[in-house]
Amino acid sequence: MNPQHHYAGLTPQQVAHSRAKHGVNVLTPPPATPLWKQFLEKFRDPLIIILLIAGVLSVAISIYEYNGLHQGAEVFFEPVGIFVAIFLATGLSFYFETQADKEFSVLNQVSDDEPVEVIRSGNHTQIAKRDVVVGDVVRIGIGCEIPADGDLLLSTQLSVDESTLTGEPLCHKTTNPAQFDSKATYPSNRVLRGTKVMEGHALMQVTAVGDATENGKVYKAAQIDNSVKTPLNEQLDWLGKWVSRLSCSIGIAVVVARIMMYLVQYDFSFADVDPLAFIAYILQTLMIAMTLVVVSVPEGLPMAVTLSLAYSMRRMLKTNNLVRRMHACETMGATTVICTDKTGTLTQNRMSVEKACFYRGGEADKPIIDADEILLNSSDLSNEIKENIALNTTASLDFSNPTSPSVLGNPTEGALLMWLHNKGIDYEALREQARVVEELPFTTERKFMATIVESVLMPGKRMLYVKGAPEIVYALCASTSGTPPQAEVYAQLTQYQQRAMRTLAFACKDVTDTPSLSQHLTTSASQLRFLGIAAIADPVRKEVPESIKECLKAGINVKIVTGDTAETAKEIGRQVGLWTDKDTGENIINGPEFAALTDAQLDAVVMDIKIISRARPMDKRRLVEALQRKNQVVAVTGDGTNDAPALKAAHVGLSMGDGTSVAKEASDITIIDNSFRSICKAVMWGRSLYQNIQRFLLFQLTVNVTACMLVLCGALMGTETPLTVTQMLWINLIMDTFAAMALASLPPSEAVMSDPPRNRNAFIINRPMLAEIVGVGGFFFALLITLLYIFKHADIQQLTDLLHLQLGAHTPVTPYELTLLFTIFVMTHFFYLFNARAFQTQRSALHLKDCNGLVFISTLIFVTQVCMVELPGVQRFFNVVSLKLIDWVVIVVGSSFVLWIREFWSLLRRTK
Repeated sequence: MNPQHHYAGLTPQQVAHSRAKHGVNVLTPPPATPLWKQFLEKFRDPLIIILLIAGVLSVAISIYEYNGLHQGAEVFFEPVGIFVAIFLATGLSFYFETQADKEFSVLNQVSDDEPVEVIRSGNHTQIAKRDVVVGDVVRIGIGCEIPADGDLLLSTQLSVDESTLTGEPLCHKTTNPAQFDSKATYPSNRVLRGTKVMEGHALMQVTAVGDATENGKVYKAAQIDNSVKTPLNEQLDWLGKWVSRLSCSIGIAVVVARIMMYLVQYDFSFADVDPLAFIAYILQTLMIAMTLVVVSVPEGLPMAVTLSLAYSMRRMLKTNNLVRRMHACETMGATTVICTDKTGTLTQNRMSVEKACFYRGGEADKPIIDADEILLNSSDLSNEIKENIALNTTASLDFSNPTSPSVLGNPTEGALLMWLHNKGIDYEALREQARVVEELPFTTERKFMATIVESVLMPGKRMLYVKGAPEIVYALCASTSGTPPQAEVYAQLTQYQQRAMRTLAFACKDVTDTPSLSQHLTTSASQLRFLGIAAIADPVRKEVPESIKECLKAGINVKIVTGDTAETAKEIGRQVGLWTDKDTGENIINGPEFAALTDAQLDAVVMDIKIISRARPMDKRRLVEALQRKNQVVAVTGDGTNDAPALKAAHVGLSMGDGTSVAKEASDITIIDNSFRSICKAVMWGRSLYQNIQRFLLFQLTVNVTACMLVLCGALMGTETPLTVTQMLWINLIMDTFAAMALASLPPSEAVMSDPPRNRNAFIINRPMLAEIVGVGGFFFALLITLLYIFKHADIQQLTDLLHLQLGAHTPVTPYELTLLFTIFVMTHFFYLFNARAFQTQRSALHLKDCNGLVFISTLIFVTQVCMVELPGVQRFFNVVSLKLIDWVVIVVGSSFVLWIREFWSLLRRTK
């Protein structure tokens, strides 16, 4: 194998030339469906079709009234109003769905911006995947998604998952012609965009980018999976069907009641009935009934859910949560257990060598030295230690900023390189001069990596270097000579691990006479020489203890699953507030012990486990499945390829921003900043989103109860309908579209983190909601039906006439009185919108911080209602007349008591 630094990569000028010639590394999506077609799709909605039928009936009635009854052109105002309402409702729905699509499209953009390690101008550096060009030298490692098509320059134990192109989950790749597979779909020395590295690492030279890649030739635009039926979706579907059936029954009752009341006028003597007038009346009745059905059916639910999810996705991105699947927003709010890894989530993933203790000259009979305290210059380090760190690694340092080099690749290995660099040792020079003969990559099962090199510092020697978990590496070392006493080594390890440091051990062997790597890595035959240990510190993130406390307060259990030792894991648990003095051995288990448990045994203890140390790749998935058997809603964090099974199995998989592509693909949400604090934010958003949907349902169903009962009972009181078709459509617009916009845009509340997790299978309409829907809806109906009765038995010129009310015989309701009734209906529900916003928050309904959307929409509703009633050009569309100023004052002040009564009641409850 040739040294990596013989490849200098492209210069900036060569990059620009290649990009100009071959294009950017982005797949061109297929042409989108034209907007006009997307808009027309809205008219396939059954409810819109019903409205269109109602509009056509209204046109027929207006034509008859205009030609047959010789009425004025104003009879056409109502059908025009119906069609305006139809186009307004479909237009708003179309607009917000296109906005939601834009929110989802951010996922593809983020994928194109994922970092890729390349060599340019002789330096290892990172660029966005979209910036890779033909000719680039790219380093790929385990878990990476290959960014473009290319030919291998160097490879070590490389296996690639090509299932996205060929269906083959594991293909061996190599640069050795003797190992080429002549039956392979693609050459053994070629790797392809979109496939994933499952084992090993390599250098590749890009030969095709973007649409020119094999992946690009068969590309179909990736779509977010919205087909997942969550419990929320199922509940809303059931609720929609139930309300639809009930509203259809009420619609039929309205038709029967209105026909009966019409015939009562003629004592059921059909001889006196004008057939044409009766037919027109029936048509109008059918139109009213269909409109009532449209108003009652909660077609705003899908819009409310979509808007809430889209809004949450956009805002969650600002809190470093990239939502990849819509259902994850809602499910995150029901989470009861979070299984988290340690490194990078609880800790900063900014590793640095805190202590490095080696035997002088690598000889067991010489005492251990503390390299950080005693080392004065690089000559105190043995040649074996220098080469082990510099050559037995897959990491690199980026020297783009010479004053502050950064780590590329594994952060633990990078910390060792940085430590070597700070000691004044040029690890790059060692790599360039050495020749790597054979390499065994690190895996989570093996827990060490090994490399055979032709030594630079010891000319003529071929050395085997091993680095990995101390207990594994120590077991490979000679048991009789050349190895320090086990008690001494383990005492030193325990000291470091109790301080939450990650420990690595180093060993070597002269293998000049035996070239095969595998012969030296069995316990019985290895006889390696132990060199020493290094302790690497990774401080706990400052915000994590408070975040863990917040989760525990919210009723969410947190479990740490880590590959570190029990002592290290417990110390981290103690620092973050998860492990306390009350915890015992029952609360911690190591990987082998965990694997030895039967499913029955695991189910009995799984809720008590707080920490799994020395965890193996499948332990996390088994933990998830055990918790799910206990009816827990499980969220899992992971960043490696080995975490993918657990991420896939969890209710919500949370991948890390710097994790592998395999982990990200298996997850539902990507935590961009890797912070546990962001996970808490995701829980808060999920709970708040669910509450926002509940508030929308509360408001909509309360209006439904009022409107349905008012129209039904109004039909039983006479032939006039208390609400016209266009008026009901305006109410529907407030109830569905505007309310969905207002309540979906409400910000999350930190107060939800004080509540226990909700039962994921509990019905979305809880008892307090049902009581309020029936109570408030019933009160509004009683108020309006009482006013309608008064209007039918008294001549009301303005609302102050109610102070000296005298009821008389039944009289037709005047247009002024119907306008009063319609405006009171709208304004009472206008103020109730604020009550719905504050439902079960223990806060004032006037607490409007960060509620700009609600304030804007409520202002729009109020202004539109005033214009509708007072503007002459608009009045005829809605069958209303201008109101007196005193009536506006009485209506606004009187309706506001809906708000003030709620505020007074809430104040009483808070003071108890």
